[in-house]
Amino acid sequence: MEDGGHRVGQRVLYERVGFLSVLCRDLTARLVVARWDETSLDVLAAGVDERGEALPSKGWMALRRLGWNIPAPASASVECVGAAGTVGVYVSDRVRRAGEEQAARTLRLALHRRAIVQALLATWPADLSRRTGAEWAALRAVLPAGVGGAEIRNRTRQIRDFAQAHGGRLPSGLCELEDPPTVACQVLLAAMDRQQTTLERLDLAWARLRVKLPLCATPCSRRDWAWHVIDLRLPATVEPDAFLHAPTVRPTDTGRIAVDLPHSRAHPATQATGHTVAVGFDWGVNTLLTGAVGRLMGRGATARVATDGRPLIFDATVISAKLHRLRGHREHLAAKRDHYLALAAGLGAPHRAWGPLLDRAAMLEREHMRVCARIRHLNHALAWSAARWVVDQARTLGASAIYLEDLSTLEARGRRRGNARLSGQVRGTVTDAIRHLAAGQHIAVVTVPARGTSALCPRCLGTLGHHPAPDRLGERGWSWAHCPGCGLSLDRDHAAACRIVSRGLLGQAHTTTDRTTGIRAIRTPAEGTVTVVRRPKKTTRRMRRARRTATTPPQPRGPHTTPGKHRPTPTWPARSRRARTSDRPRPAAIRGALKSSRRMPDVRTVPATTLLKVVKRPAGHDAQTPALPGPRPGHGVPAPARPEPPPARRGRLSRESCRRRTHAAERTGFHHAHATEVHSLTPRFGPHRDDARPRHARKA
Repeated sequence: MEDGGHRVGQRVLYERVGFLSVLCRDLTARLVVARWDETSLDVLAAGVDERGEALPSKGWMALRRLGWNIPAPASASVECVGAAGTVGVYVSDRVRRAGEEQAARTLRLALHRRAIVQALLATWPADLSRRTGAEWAALRAVLPAGVGGAEIRNRTRQIRDFAQAHGGRLPSGLCELEDPPTVACQVLLAAMDRQQTTLERLDLAWARLRVKLPLCATPCSRRDWAWHVIDLRLPATVEPDAFLHAPTVRPTDTGRIAVDLPHSRAHPATQATGHTVAVGFDWGVNTLLTGAVGRLMGRGATARVATDGRPLIFDATVISAKLHRLRGHREHLAAKRDHYLALAAGLGAPHRAWGPLLDRAAMLEREHMRVCARIRHLNHALAWSAARWVVDQARTLGASAIYLEDLSTLEARGRRRGNARLSGQVRGTVTDAIRHLAAGQHIAVVTVPARGTSALCPRCLGTLGHHPAPDRLGERGWSWAHCPGCGLSLDRDHAAACRIVSRGLLGQAHTTTDRTTGIRAIRTPAEGTVTVVRRPKKTTRRMRRARRTATTPPQPRGPHTTPGKHRPTPTWPARSRRARTSDRPRPAAIRGALKSSRRMPDVRTVPATTLLKVVKRPAGHDAQTPALPGPRPGHGVPAPARPEPPPARRGRLSRESCRRRTHAAERTGFHHAHATEVHSLTPRFGPHRDDARPRHARKA
């Protein structure tokens, strides 16, 4: 606390932040419930006040311009009055601003859902199972821009369920179809001024937040409010030149305080057109992202896209399986919790088993919340890991644009298991993370239509056949694509990625930018073929020596020595054949004089031994002694002690340590996610950003 100068424990601070968040939530809930009607939403959707002036962008200012004050509660004991009030709970005008700002944001978010519901009710079809072409055209004409088929289907099912529950009567609007939305328990410090909160950055790693918190749940006067100083450790993602904005404070279920700290950096705007090198990525089920790089060659009618044929794969199969298991466990816990609650409700309070049933339900609820938090954290880490990989690939390849599939056209169809895995993916979070990271690298992110990317061949635009594997072209599947026209055979996601980058580069003229969000998209697809460019051949040793001689100064004549060596490498001493093939141990001087080979042997060069220690078998593993008949270890007979390996020589690693190090290297990354390494392209695809290597000389 700043007033007394003494430190406050984390538990006390968590409690006081909870007091403030509860006050803001109550203020917001009252205002949302009071204005949850079609008339109020019509006024808010118009965007003008009684005098015809446009409403301000800040929510609390817009509500005060409309005269929407927080209504008084039913009981006077929890009344919220201004600074001059003396009855009930004392809340300053800044806290009222935070509640009004959250209420305005909640009501403005409901306007989008209301527009969709109104469009569906105005064009309600005669046959709900199948709309005609004219009905679809009429619906698309009144729908807001950017509404996908999944959202239309979900809202249609919601209206159908309401009609079935009310005898076939359709709802009058969103307010009758849905209850008032639930308000989150949080504090929007962005709506307050310096009299309630301040934020300053101390250094590169720390920031200081000053906020006035209530000392009790029902503060009655100004004496029940005090200043608190909270030091925030900034994560490594916050750049030194980033500007910190007012955060949002909320108490978590784990007893900690979460501070959502937004920050911004000034970046130049990316160009919408004029891209020459770009990368396109296709979404998958197990393989989260599959990409391909393309370069625009030619102009006008002769424009075409070339690629090097190398797929970029971010394989998250293990992570997707883990998330799917966690979702199944979460559903199982929720079903058991609901079952115990139903049993307790049927028995009633006087029954002796009522208390234990509620205790079990509470335990399952805590476990359910823990599993939900685990799923959220894993999804967040997976999304940002994939986004960083995408931006690193684009930056290394010299691409100025990243093309993704439009998420609004992707729907989960098929079996229930496949729908669950598709619905649980973090595609929206990955897209937002890619936009955020690509803005710092001056790379444009554009979405293209996803329909038909896996149906046509990228080489000849013919119809592709989908098969299980390249050696099973006679069977129907989904993972492999084969074109019967031109003979193209490659992974289905790779073929779709080639089509995506082709649509993006060829349709740059149709790129549109949303003024409010800055999201760029291509609505009109441009079809074109993709050509695989042959990579330049490797130079020969003679050409490399000639280039090295031309670029390096001449060396003085003398023995061929390596920098740092004071004498030449000794060669094999002149010895007889009998001495070389003898089994006698060589002296140390002769062992040091042996010339080593740079080539690593593929197999063992020493023949393996047999059971009788006779060298007759080819190279391979040593023969193992078979187990003798008798009782096995663990059945009354102790297991034989494993001999300890001999101590390794200094500077060398034993076989076990090498194996452990190899396995540890395989586990590097994010939860066994296998991704294509970041490599630069050949010079023919464009200039490099980091390493501008010279073009290799070609063969005559």
